[in-house]
Amino acid sequence: MIPRYARPEMIAIWDAQTRFKIWFEIEAHAADALAELGVIPKEAAKTIWDKAGDAVFDVARIDAIEAETKHDVIAFLTHLAEIVGPDARFVHQGMTSSDVLDTCLAVQLARASDLLIAGVDR
Repeated sequence: MIPRYARPEMIAIWDAQTRFKIWFEIEAHAADALAELGVIPKEAAKTIWDKAGDAVFDVARIDAIEAETKHDVIAFLTHLAEIVGPDARFVHQGMTSSDVLDTCLAVQLARASDLLIAGVDR
């Protein structure tokens, strides 16, 4: 995105920190659902939210892990495990990378569309 042509709000939607926050929320909501089904402990789902819900993800750290693993989601999950601790073993159960990436893209597109529609309405 060329900064001089983009609104700051639009740039923020596509920022790496925002992307990782959305990835976290997808993973944490999935953990909640698995806890409700009895697949993972409810306390683990709570710990995931408590420890990482307000986290500021270290983009440079994730990039460094990705340089080694050659996999963006594995890099993110590795960094998330550094934040969450042992209960991170319950994150991403039954999910694929596409579940995270495609859902995130849908969230970003919806947010971007809302921003554009609001601009047209103004």
